Order: sequence, then C-alpha cells, then structure tokens
Amino acid sequence: MEYALCGNSGLFLPKISLGLWHNFGGVDDFSRAEKIVCTAFDCGITHFDLANNYGPPPGSAEENFGKMLKTVLAGHRDEIVVSSKAGHRMWNGPYGDGTSRKSMIASCDQSLRRTGLEYFDIFYAHRYDGITPAEETAQALADLVKSGKALYAGISKFPPEIAEKTFSYLRSRDVPCLVVQDRYSLFERAPEKEKLSLAQAQGAGFIAFSPLAQGLLTDKYLNGIPENSRAANPNGFLQRNQVTEEKITAAKQLNALARERGQSLAQMAISWLLKNPQVTSVLVGASSEKQLLENLASTKNTNFSAEELAAIDAIAPAPSV
Repeated sequence: MEYALCGNSGLFLPKISLGLWHNFGGVDDFSRAEKIVCTAFDCGITHFDLANNYGPPPGSAEENFGKMLKTVLAGHRDEIVVSSKAGHRMWNGPYGDGTSRKSMIASCDQSLRRTGLEYFDIFYAHRYDGITPAEETAQALADLVKSGKALYAGISKFPPEIAEKTFSYLRSRDVPCLVVQDRYSLFERAPEKEKLSLAQAQGAGFIAFSPLAQGLLTDKYLNGIPENSRAANPNGFLQRNQVTEEKITAAKQLNALARERGQSLAQMAISWLLKNPQVTSVLVGASSEKQLLENLASTKNTNFSAEELAAIDAIAPAPSV
C-alpha cells in the first residue's frame, strides 16, 4: 500500500481507505464484515471511516467496529486511523440532526461510547446543514480537538464558500482543518471546479468517497437494474431514476476502455482518482473480501495516456468553469 501525507500535516493516509457506510451494520453478517476489515488491515489499509448514522440501524456500524477493536484489532489501535462524523439525523427531536454545537458534541460523545474509543483520529462535520453558522460548527470541531476527543478536524460535503469560512475560523483557533471529504468520481466531477484546489490552497487533504457512483461505475448496471441491487431497493441511496440510459451508455463506453487497459470498470474508476495528486485517499466500500481485493488492484495501474484521458473526458466530461 502507498501512503500520502494529508495536506500540510505529518499524518500519512493510505491511498485507499475503507468506508463502513454499507455492509457493516447491525443487519449485516458480522463475521463477513470482520473478515473484510481484517483483510483491509492485512493489505495495508490503516484508515477506517465511520459516521454516527452508519448502519442500519444508525450507530450499529460504530458498535460493530468497536467490537473488532476489542478482538481482531486488539493491540493495533496506534497503527490505525479511525474517523467518524456527525451532521445527519441520528435521533429524534431538534438536536439529533445538523451541525449545531449541541448536536456535534453530543454526537461525538455517543460515537466514542459506541466504539469504545477514547478519541477519534479525525472527526468531521458530515455536512453543512444550511442553518448553523459556519463559525459555530467550526468552534465545536476546535473544542473537540482541544478536549482530546479528536486529534484532527475535517469537513465533508461543505459548499466552497462555507468551507472557506470554516478553514479560516479553525486556523484562527490554532486547529487547522486536516481534510475535506466529498463525493468524487467519473460521474461526479464537481470537485474539480473548486473543492480540490480550495483544499490544496488551504493545506488540507482531500478524500474522495463514492468513487464508483454507488455501483454505476461497475459492470452491475451495464444491462439495466438487476434484482437485489441498490437501485432495486426503493429505500436505497441509489434510486432507479439515477440509472439512466445516458449513464448506462457512458458506463458501457468506459467499460470498453477499461478492458483495453486490462482493468475492470471499477478498477479503472478508482485508478483514475488515484492518479490525481490532489486526492490524498480514495474511500472504498466492500461487500466481500474478493471485492475489496479487486478494488485494491487499482493501485497497480494508475498511469493513463493522453489518449485515454481524452477519451474519458469525452465520455464523462469535466465540469465547465
């Protein structure tokens, strides 16, 4: 595994990190989840990414990872980076959602209890809630770091102008923002417009999540929506109306290019992100050890010719400035 410094810090992160958004909750097979985590660690993945609402049910991914920290990962705490987040709805009432000081600090405390940890390596504001002043959220992050409940602060899915305010406020409190996390893939290239350059200018790292566009950048949907897929689930994050003819056509074209490179579509999609020096780490999920190992093979071929990049841009264009 290759590692990269996260922004202007001394913290190295693996080029591929493991996200526990799906497949690690209370409804999932715990023994399978445990094997995936162990395989990841054995392959050099040292960064495990959580959030308070990951499951289902919400909170159960943190609880399950906490069990692993006491068993299969026992004795390895100082060899791994554990991150979590707060900002999406977690409990009933007006304080179980958003990024107010009240919600952020209560959420962090609950997440620490669920995982059994004394601190998180990185704690994020999971989103900009559209209500709380950026300064309030930033102060909560600064206080979590200064209290020892987190080593570093991060932000996820913040609009550029709010991110800039947050960077500035955190710096004024001597708690620089370590990392920005956002959705970035061949089908979601919006970060190229501002966020990648903003993170770099502010001395922060950038972590790309949903690199496979919830499965659209795999061979799963090349012939439509299969049964038992995320898009077939009416309660899933990927909805049927997102699996458009346009996306399927683009995926087929990208798949043909990937085959010419000796890769699967998923591997090429991850390799394409890894080639970008502005991307510190790519956050992948996994439903099996086999899938994880296939994704990890993306690190073996991150070189793209000018012709390949031009072909990709023609199929999945970059955002207009």
